[in-house]
Amino acid sequence: MNRVLCVVIIALLVACGALSLGLNHYRDNAITYKEQRDKKVSELELANATITDMQQRQRDVAALDARYSRELADARAENETLRADVAAGHRSLRINATCPGPVREATGTVRVDNATGPQLADTVTR
Repeated sequence: MNRVLCVVIIALLVACGALSLGLNHYRDNAITYKEQRDKKVSELELANATITDMQQRQRDVAALDARYSRELADARAENETLRADVAAGHRSLRINATCPGPVREATGTVRVDNATGPQLADTVTR
């Protein structure tokens, strides 16, 4: 019986050692998977924060675009109203023109020069 008891104890010790090695292997895998999961969770949170920030920026840009488009449409409507008023004679238009040629002093003889005609100032653009 002594021999049987020794064999049983040795078998139990071998089984405990095998279970310990298996448990250690699965524990290491669990720790590795937890680290990978935590890393992916932090990357996901960063990606979600980036997406939220980009969506906010897109909303801000869309609001600015709508504002500037509205201002442009209002300015164009005002220009068209002013053009219509000038064409109908309700408003007058004053044109600031300059002659690009040099102004000459009066001389004794009168002659026709090939100078250019009056032109709009450089600040006036359409």
